[in-house]
Amino acid sequence: MIHAAAYWEKTDADVICRLCPHECRLSDSKPGICGCRFNQNGELVTDNYGELVSLAVDPIEKKPLYHFYPGSGILSTGCNCCNLGCLHCQNWTISQEKSPTVFKTPLELVELALRHKSLGVAFTYTEPMVWFEYIMDTAPLLRERGLKVVLVTNGFINPQPLAELLPVTDAMNIDLKSIRPDFYTRICKGMLEPVMETIRCVAASDVHMEITNLLIPGRNDSDTDIEQLVEFVASLSTMIPLHLSAYHPDYKMDEEPTSAETVLRARDLARKRLSYVYAGNIRSEEGSDTACPACGNLLIRRTGFRAGAVGVAGGFCARCHFATGIRQ
Repeated sequence: MIHAAAYWEKTDADVICRLCPHECRLSDSKPGICGCRFNQNGELVTDNYGELVSLAVDPIEKKPLYHFYPGSGILSTGCNCCNLGCLHCQNWTISQEKSPTVFKTPLELVELALRHKSLGVAFTYTEPMVWFEYIMDTAPLLRERGLKVVLVTNGFINPQPLAELLPVTDAMNIDLKSIRPDFYTRICKGMLEPVMETIRCVAASDVHMEITNLLIPGRNDSDTDIEQLVEFVASLSTMIPLHLSAYHPDYKMDEEPTSAETVLRARDLARKRLSYVYAGNIRSEEGSDTACPACGNLLIRRTGFRAGAVGVAGGFCARCHFATGIRQ
């Protein structure tokens, strides 16, 4: 559906999109890097409004969000576009290529979430930030009905639209792909600093945040990479959950899959500074449970994507009453 876009300005001959740091300058009919925002007769419009490329009820742990209503199911959907071009994209068939979509109005999506007794809606799979207009119309309707709004995002957005999103968002998982600017330039076709600024802004807000880092052999998995990334996260809060996940070959990248040993080594390094670090995408249950940082009490037991809160109540450790940061 064609819909007026937010955050742009007109020049004599073109329009400039101001939603994300690419700030694409678009001549008539030309799309932006995201592929869904374009110049139509001197105005910026989007063709992704309400167009769902995927729809499912997922465990909240699959986002991954381990400290946000653990054990819940959440209606998950995404749009058919992205504003980065990661060579290793693991959802490239729906983020980098045109795929069939189904239209749902904001109210229809809310009604689906209610029908499935969902925690809320997770805007995920591709990049929700370029679905800005649809999310801004849908999020208030969800929250009016007591439902949660979750964004699983690359964090590549300008500060002003981010500031508009934060008050209507309950949780984010932000993909911090590397701590090195050249990785973002070469591998992701983007920039690191805007993502770091998004993380800083979310950390200073009331939005629950967890961070994911996908470890790619020889690209971003050195001890130095991990230590510098962890240092950045810890500078904001040592309580931010960090998910270190194994990569597998996909799209335009054919490096060998990340070994379980690499992920567990990175987890051990990260635990020197952070209270909550998880190992993902490996055949090991080690590193998925949550323990109290203060007394070691088991708070949440996980098997795959199933989770049970066994030692936490109202966000506090049942043994020592430490404020865990877990939202229930």
